[in-house]
Amino acid sequence: MPPLRDALRTLPDAVFADLLESDEAYLLVMDLPGVSAESVDLTVEGGRLVVEARRDKDVPPAFEYRSEDRSLFLDAELPLPPDATGAGATATVDAGVLELELPKQSAAPGTTIPVESG
Repeated sequence: MPPLRDALRTLPDAVFADLLESDEAYLLVMDLPGVSAESVDLTVEGGRLVVEARRDKDVPPAFEYRSEDRSLFLDAELPLPPDATGAGATATVDAGVLELELPKQSAAPGTTIPVESG
């Protein structure tokens, strides 16, 4: 599990993540402000979790950008523990918080994980 923990430290400063573990699964909790279930894609391939997220930003009509430092996109590839799999994984996004539960079992081929609103 250390490679995943180390990889979480390399996420952009604006992304906060926790990794939890039970006997049956891992739970990855990521703060992704402005991201919805429709704007995030999660894929498990070759022992890695691929996160592709797009942030929705609304600019009030009376305003224009003077400085824009919040990225619209987050693309990250994180190594998974050897006993984690995308098969049977579940994910939800609620108020910009992604919760991804990855079961522990033998490796499975690439799997797309559906994301639902919380």
